[in-house]
Formats: sequence, C-alpha cells, structure tokens
Amino acid sequence: MQVTFVTTILIGAPAVAIASLAVTLPTWQGKALFAVRVGSVVWFVTAVAVYLYARRVHSEA
Repeated sequence: MQVTFVTTILIGAPAVAIASLAVTLPTWQGKALFAVRVGSVVWFVTAVAVYLYARRVHSEA
C-alpha cells in the first residue's frame, strides 16, 4: 500500500504537470478536475503494476 502511494506521487505529480502543458485550464475548478482525471488514471496504472509485480515476486518465492 505504501509503495503504491509513494510511486503514485512520484510518477503522478510530474505526469499531471506535463499533461497540463497541452491543455488550457483557465479556472481553478478546471485545474482541479484535470488533476483528478489524470491522477486517477496514474493511480490505477500504478496500482495494477504494483499488484502484478508483487504477484510475480510472491509466486517466485
């Protein structure tokens, strides 16, 4: 759980910042909704990747 959280922060923050460069976000509401949308995708991908990694490592042990 901690690995997923830390990895999501380390990957998610730069991903949201880079993705926001290509989009016009004039309001704070737009910025927040954009961050939530991109962040949720990053969180989901990170969670699946960490799960698959843990499953692989656990099956080898």
